Amino acid sequence: MHKSPIRVMIIDDHQLIIDGLSSILQDEEDVLFVGGANSMEQALELLEKQQVDVALADINMPGKSGIEVTRKLKELYPDIQVLALTMHEDISMITKMVEAGASGYILKRTNMNEVLEAIRVVADKGKYLGRDVQALMMENLNSSDHMKVLTENSPATLTSREKEILSLVAKEYNNGEIAEKLFISERTVETHRRNIFTKTKTKSIVGLIKFAIREGLVSQEKEVR
Repeated sequence: MHKSPIRVMIIDDHQLIIDGLSSILQDEEDVLFVGGANSMEQALELLEKQQVDVALADINMPGKSGIEVTRKLKELYPDIQVLALTMHEDISMITKMVEAGASGYILKRTNMNEVLEAIRVVADKGKYLGRDVQALMMENLNSSDHMKVLTENSPATLTSREKEILSLVAKEYNNGEIAEKLFISERTVETHRRNIFTKTKTKSIVGLIKFAIREGLVSQEKEVR
């Protein structure tokens, strides 16, 4: 179980949605609303001051879309679980959010009990697809490409930062060298590496290197350093 309380941020360009959700979250003992943001810029400003466990992100926002926001959040704060909360019922949109790193996807028309359940599941490092979303997936079973992304840990689910780190690991850089090269902390590198091991279903550096070569993320020739 996740240590209480679960610190939640809501990213939505409609302040009414943020106000409504935050007032409901405040009644929960194990959930703490830490702030709302109307854009990616505001979300990043908030994250500089607040620790966040789960970010509820709308997909359809002016400027940077929820997909871009998710990709950026997972790159900068890999420990944050992103839960897409949206009106979109498009299977390709769901796929793109999952590929960007979202841990869950629920529709805005869902009831609040399901929203709370989704927050608790993703905070505990689980995956959550809302009941409406699952029904939508069943209707689209013939779309094998989308289903592959939604049901497997395919290479596409690695974020751009994870691919970058995997490439450096395969070139025998250690955590300190990777941190220095990418201007991030060693702790962030370690978190990314843990996520890479999980997603690629490998248990050793050798396994990671084989995966990186197989997916074309690194050549078999040694890099001259």
